[in-house]
Amino acid sequence: MSRQTKQSLLVVAVVLIAVALDQWLKIYIRTHFQLGEAVSVTPWFWLCFVENDGMAFGIEWFSKLLLTLFRIVAVGLLSFYLYRLIHRPLQISYGYLTTIALITAGALGNIIDCVAYAKIFGYGNWFYGKVVDMLYFPLICNAAGECIFFRPVFNIADSCITVAVFIIILFYRKEMDHSLRKE
Repeated sequence: MSRQTKQSLLVVAVVLIAVALDQWLKIYIRTHFQLGEAVSVTPWFWLCFVENDGMAFGIEWFSKLLLTLFRIVAVGLLSFYLYRLIHRPLQISYGYLTTIALITAGALGNIIDCVAYAKIFGYGNWFYGKVVDMLYFPLICNAAGECIFFRPVFNIADSCITVAVFIIILFYRKEMDHSLRKE
């Protein structure tokens, strides 16, 4: 099997597995929890059903439609970038390819929510769905039980993007810089 074939299979597998896990958990939470319901898995990990119109961790900077279109363009550009990386004559590490595939999968997972969930779950039109978030880690709480550190509720797609970006910053900056240079 050629290097390009192995790299292509890796990228497709990472994207498919990450998107499948993300969508499975989102649909499970959407169909088994009431909005706002929370279940303690451990004292420092909860499953909560939250919806948001924004980006990762509920950040809202611009309109829902613009954000959805931005994500679609980003996935297109990331897919093209992955294609170019795989078909380069120079070796690109499997780790770097995996991080870019995780970012692509994360954006794709949230695109599915934005594009289809409003129509599928009957609360709006195409491209105006809300992103389902459910992972909550109240790491430090005060004596009254109120979280004082790490309040965001997020999903697997957000996690894929965030973790991959940190890994790139820590371990693959040079490889990213080199891959973006014109040969």
